[in-house]
Amino acid sequence: MGITRITSLVIVLTTATALAAFAQEGTLQDVKQGAKKAGETIKDGLETAGEKTKEAAETVGEKTKETAETVGKKTKETVETIGEKTKEGAKTAGHKTKKAVKKAKAEATGD
Repeated sequence: MGITRITSLVIVLTTATALAAFAQEGTLQDVKQGAKKAGETIKDGLETAGEKTKEAAETVGEKTKETAETVGKKTKETVETIGEKTKEGAKTAGHKTKKAVKKAKAEATGD
């Protein structure tokens, strides 16, 4: 082989090696870009999930507060109603007792 052929062969091999290296570098850049995009997508998904969870927690908190207020009002109304009925019952019992005492006295004095 002549020096020209060896030089040409070295140039071809060097060029082929350089092209292979560039191809690998391009592939590596593609992988990096893909990983970066995947990471951003995951981050966005987590942020969205976090926002939805926060909104749901706020809604549950509001509903719980409303329910507690309603239960409190109903309990107060029930207690007031029971108090009124008890008071009415006590008055009625007091009147009946007075009547019975008067009747007993009248019968006792009438004998």
